[in-house]
Amino acid sequence: MRQLSLFKLAVVFLTRVPIKLSGPVSDEHINRATRYFACVGLCIGVLMALLLWAMSLFLPFGVVIVFTLGASLLLTGAFHEDGFADVWDGFGGGWSRQQKLDIMKDSRLGTYGSVALLILLLSKFQLMLALSENLSALLCSVVLAQTLSRVSATSLIGKLPYVQLDSQSKVKPIAKSLNAQCRTILYVTGGVVLFLTYLLSLMSIWQIVTLIATLWVTRGLCQLWFKHQLGGYTGDCLGAAQQVSEIAIYTYCVVSFL
Repeated sequence: MRQLSLFKLAVVFLTRVPIKLSGPVSDEHINRATRYFACVGLCIGVLMALLLWAMSLFLPFGVVIVFTLGASLLLTGAFHEDGFADVWDGFGGGWSRQQKLDIMKDSRLGTYGSVALLILLLSKFQLMLALSENLSALLCSVVLAQTLSRVSATSLIGKLPYVQLDSQSKVKPIAKSLNAQCRTILYVTGGVVLFLTYLLSLMSIWQIVTLIATLWVTRGLCQLWFKHQLGGYTGDCLGAAQQVSEIAIYTYCVVSFL
């Protein structure tokens, strides 16, 4: 029951699914719930894949992909996309560390964030449209992207110091630590998804190894980026890392499958 409660908390944290939680939620509960972030990503990916497959039976793929991306934004409340836009607004518009943090905590969307979001969504659309030439590849890529991007982003916790914002800011709840058990469950979830992909003959061992290497490099670049800009990370940074990792996975799959 305790693990089920943590999974439910992870679902509530990452999505807009209306699940009732029993009792108050502390920072430590959120820290422990990180172990199931990849599981939530897997659920999102499976739902997106099912929607893609069902709509592809009677609609053109361009329309199907737009509707699926829209459904995913509704499901997650654009949680990670919001962080991605805030990061670009802050890093693009601020000169000092404090200026960047001040811009990132502002709920208004600026030019840098707007342009970054536009490029992000267009990139997802074009990459998924390219993968639609092979429906199995597209469905597999969606599940991999939603799961592994959350493994990559969540694993950044603890790699850098958390940058504390003041109490007046638009602070989103965020996990600030990732213990060994949480990290292990996170990686095992990603490993199981990759193993199933291999068993279904959708990817070879070599493709899986190179995908892991791609994600490792992507996470490393994000880590260096955040360290250079802020000397640490915020919740928005984790959202940005998830979106960057998602794009990296789709790009890899286009190169790999086509």
